[in-house]
Amino acid sequence: MSYVDLHLHLDGAITPAIARELARMQDIVLPDEVPGELEQALSVGEKCESLNDYLACFDLPISLLQTHESIREAVRLVQEMLISQDCLYAEIRFAPQQFVQSGLSQEEVVQAALEGLSLSPMRCNLILCCMRGTEKNIETVRLAEQYLCEDGGVVGLDLAGAEALFPTKDYVDLLRGAHERGVPLTVHAGEAAGPESIWSALQTGCTRIGHGIHAVSDPSLMHYLAEHAVVLEVCPTSNFHTHAVEEGSNYPLRALLDAGVHVTIATDDMAISRTCLAHEVDYAKQLAHLSEEECLQLQLTAIQAAFTSEATKQELRELLQRKDAVHAD
Repeated sequence: MSYVDLHLHLDGAITPAIARELARMQDIVLPDEVPGELEQALSVGEKCESLNDYLACFDLPISLLQTHESIREAVRLVQEMLISQDCLYAEIRFAPQQFVQSGLSQEEVVQAALEGLSLSPMRCNLILCCMRGTEKNIETVRLAEQYLCEDGGVVGLDLAGAEALFPTKDYVDLLRGAHERGVPLTVHAGEAAGPESIWSALQTGCTRIGHGIHAVSDPSLMHYLAEHAVVLEVCPTSNFHTHAVEEGSNYPLRALLDAGVHVTIATDDMAISRTCLAHEVDYAKQLAHLSEEECLQLQLTAIQAAFTSEATKQELRELLQRKDAVHAD
């Protein structure tokens, strides 16, 4: 099967191989003296107890993404990695404000990422992330509006960060303003907080929710999501790592699908969680007892929900179905 990934953080996709290349470019010394040391530094450990602990894993990859050249190369290398994983289309998201520690402006960060995007033949777009708990989001919103395009660049805006510490309701006005000015929205919600966070996100006008798994505890919310075709970007491995769902408990994917909620499967942070999209789909299949038809439908849902042109969506549908037919043979 081929795949579509709509929820992929750039700084969460810095594998040891990519990290070594970025460090070489910048003469940065990595914790890489013994086998496995760098992988351990770039990925979640066994003692991760919450989303806040998980977010601490971003410190090292973010430190490698502070120059024009490193951002450009990271975007290129992540796309090359996705091609090798049979990913047909992806939307790479990042917070420009996190890559300004060495003097770049947020706009220069976006320009570097756009250069990296252009260096790969992959069908790929960018989503800019606002961050909870910072004062730099107005500039991020402005850049999303300025660089917004239909394909081959910035196609949307997100809100990410510590959901339990900084509630979604505090960002509704900011994001709704962007939506009213034509920017497609996806919002992290219902990951480290409950259904009320998703209800707040919906007030922004978003058409997609990052994670959203706690919708399962509110039947009226699931009905609303299904009726209005709001798509959840579900990331199983990440959800267990952040304890959004506890090991041994029922993963809510089957309940969401049975309620008619539109769902996609994504990696979130493939390096930090040591995963890939094929693994996430297989894991989802196991957790929710998915049929092959349902697995294919998850990819078709992702294509329909993508922040891209209708022409690209149709190309992706045809390509996915051709590849699926070949695998079936």
